[in-house]
Amino acid sequence: MAAQLRHTPWGGNVSARSGVVYLVGAGPGDSGLMTARSLELIASADAIYYDRLIPPGALDGARDDAELFYVGKAPGVSSVPQAEIGERLIEAARSGKSVVRLKGGDPFVFGRGGEEGEALRADGIEFEIVPGITAGVAATAYAGIPVTHRDDASAVAFITGHEDPDKEESALDWEALARFPGTLVFYMGVKRLAANAASLIEAGREAGEPAAAVERGTMDGQRTVIATLGTLAETVERENVSAPALIVIGPVVQRREALAWLERRPLNDRRVVVTRARPQASGLAKTLRGLGAEVVELPAIRIEPLLDSETVRSAIERIGEYALICVTSPNGAHLLFEALGAGGLDARALAGPQKQQIEEGRSNVGTKTGPVVAAIGPGTARALAAHGIAADIVPERFVAESLVEALAAVDVAGKKVLVARAAEARDVIPEHLEGRGAEVDVVALYETVPEEPSPEAIDDAQRADYVTFTSSSTVRNLTKALGERFPGGARIVSIGPVTSEAVRNAGLEVDVEAERHDIDGLVDALLLDAKSEPGRLGRSIGD
Repeated sequence: MAAQLRHTPWGGNVSARSGVVYLVGAGPGDSGLMTARSLELIASADAIYYDRLIPPGALDGARDDAELFYVGKAPGVSSVPQAEIGERLIEAARSGKSVVRLKGGDPFVFGRGGEEGEALRADGIEFEIVPGITAGVAATAYAGIPVTHRDDASAVAFITGHEDPDKEESALDWEALARFPGTLVFYMGVKRLAANAASLIEAGREAGEPAAAVERGTMDGQRTVIATLGTLAETVERENVSAPALIVIGPVVQRREALAWLERRPLNDRRVVVTRARPQASGLAKTLRGLGAEVVELPAIRIEPLLDSETVRSAIERIGEYALICVTSPNGAHLLFEALGAGGLDARALAGPQKQQIEEGRSNVGTKTGPVVAAIGPGTARALAAHGIAADIVPERFVAESLVEALAAVDVAGKKVLVARAAEARDVIPEHLEGRGAEVDVVALYETVPEEPSPEAIDDAQRADYVTFTSSSTVRNLTKALGERFPGGARIVSIGPVTSEAVRNAGLEVDVEAERHDIDGLVDALLLDAKSEPGRLGRSIGD
């Protein structure tokens, strides 16, 4: 069946249209709460004007040639005036660009989306609204506080905790809020918490009513402070709660004791440093965040493709001559197919005339057409599968020595073999195959080069509970880059024995080594260790 173009309810396609401004809500901070529509528009927009409190990685899907403009506001920091933001949006749309105005939360909930929409309409600019999940329901849900409950609250009010300072008088009716029969949720309420609480109490709200402050709702490092309306300001100051934070007032706060779930995730209260190259780090970081960890991405290496080399081009031209193809990493798998694509080929190139007889019982290959494809581990096998190739040989242990053992059943004498790998990989596999009479071509599809960590990431790493290493190069490069600033109090988690040896050579101790030498094995090992190691980042504070 031919692929069908997806359509919106009104008949247009999902791509951003020229000359249109999209006022898009990015949600409260957890990138997993961004809507499908927001991601589609980010991926197709010509220009994106974004705020400060958008989720990490929200712009990763933007086109390489998209124009990105930061127009966020932070307390005490000069920012782009609101009127100027409107002018920029109008100018960009008039020039024929598709424009995304990306806001934290929802554009129409304390997001000034109404003002921007009115300015666009006044100038005849077409716009669309893309709602986002607002923090008032998301951050409270993450804190285990239902804003409504059959027994406690049949209504909820969302209130600004920080009004426009240019207003002559407050628009808030404190007496009405004091009488409101439900939950009060204040946005941007930390700075004026003491004054707002006093106004509520003076207007008749009970000082002993349960109250909470939810800091960094749905984001890394979320924590919840529980007190009463009368004591919350003092508790927030004592515990150094800072913006962004929500203030919640009402009996529903007591439900948190039964409904809190964020803190029950297995890696809650753990700060974990991820050292993989940035494109590969995102998957591991996402997994760890889903388990409750606060993740610091501190990439120690960067992957540099080497696909323009004559060695790679020659190997691709002769791909049908190889009886065995060994792929030693997920990066190698993806780049092998990128190289095939550059040569006008695809997975069908691996279905050539070669036939290999594999010893029965040693492999699931049997007799097959095309070269035998060996992957060094499950992660590499999954990367090959993503391109339509099922690996014939996958050892259980993700090390070169295990692949050598698994290849014992393959007759390689006098046969051509391709080893697709990183430039700096060990020579265990090619040396073994050459020793068995194979004609081996070692093709470096990429090299790993040092990545310079940002000062902010280094600072964040200092209080880490764990540092994860997934290769020898991440160990060498990170320890060299950090020097004395390596987080000495953190437990070191290694993906396998080769990486562990590099850790010890760097003068460090390996606390945890994965039994299965892949990312899933590393995560399992970290989870097992975390059960016995206390976290250092306490996220929930009582009164």
